[in-house]
Amino acid sequence: MINNCYLSGFSFHVPQQVMTNKDFEKLVDTTDEWITSRTGIHRRHIAANQSCSDLALQASLQALERSGINPRDLTHILLTTFTPDAYVPNAACILMEKLGVRGIPAMDVNAACTGFIYGIELARAICALHPDSMILLTASEVVTSRINLTDRSTAVLFGDGSGACVIAAKPFSNIPSSCYVTDVLLEADGSLGSLLTVNGGGSAHAMKLGQKVDHNFFVQMEGREVFKHAVRSMREISRKILHKNNLTIDDIDLFIPHQANMRIIESLSKKMQIHPDNIFINVQDYGNTSAASIPIALADAWEKGRISKGDLVMLVAFGGGFTWGAVLVQF
Repeated sequence: MINNCYLSGFSFHVPQQVMTNKDFEKLVDTTDEWITSRTGIHRRHIAANQSCSDLALQASLQALERSGINPRDLTHILLTTFTPDAYVPNAACILMEKLGVRGIPAMDVNAACTGFIYGIELARAICALHPDSMILLTASEVVTSRINLTDRSTAVLFGDGSGACVIAAKPFSNIPSSCYVTDVLLEADGSLGSLLTVNGGGSAHAMKLGQKVDHNFFVQMEGREVFKHAVRSMREISRKILHKNNLTIDDIDLFIPHQANMRIIESLSKKMQIHPDNIFINVQDYGNTSAASIPIALADAWEKGRISKGDLVMLVAFGGGFTWGAVLVQF
């Protein structure tokens, strides 16, 4: 069975509206200094009357253009998100209609902040079964639609955005922004799911006609516990994928972690002994965009010249569920 998988056309899109820490000072009992010292975040982009599929469309069109692919040439559409436009239809089908495509599989993937990495593994499996596949993988989140802006512990952390790439089993010719997927590792632990939730509206927390929206409809998080598990899980899966491929952290040219907050990134990089020059960070400008975090950072790193031909790049993420995963890609 063919096991080749190539990524191309990295792109990202964020809403025009920006919300700074100073803006939050007007909403909750906080300060710019408090937010910056605890999260490293200075600003985040906020969707204004834009849905998950709206953001996904912009990133997708750019990824397709950069890959030289017409939307009609796609064979699969995968959209990773926990903030879809609706329960039914799924956001991938809505994106499909906006792209003017019909008759191919389109589905959502929900692994919270690890969604894009889970999506890569799913796309890799599709490529193995269908070597002629041309897959659009998009991660898009309107996290602020599920944020209680009066909750200081969560409101300041998140932003909205989308990222996308095109995936195929064959190399993309003459496309500079393309890479080979060397390996993927995924893990999860459902026993820890209660530490990070958005329960409201689910079948176990059904909405009744006339019921007022309560805190269950928004992100709730046990911050200290999430921090501990995030650092430990990303560190361990990074070590596992390196060991599996007979590599050390010194072999990695650029390390791109989930952009959750600066403290998690700094703790992870310290425990893994990653040199500051070899880690990419943009959380200060976008906040935590959940599933879109990794593709936004990957596209941003490419556009800023942080990735060169021949580089070995590691992507690692952690999200609600709990889910976590790591990817090695060779440019």
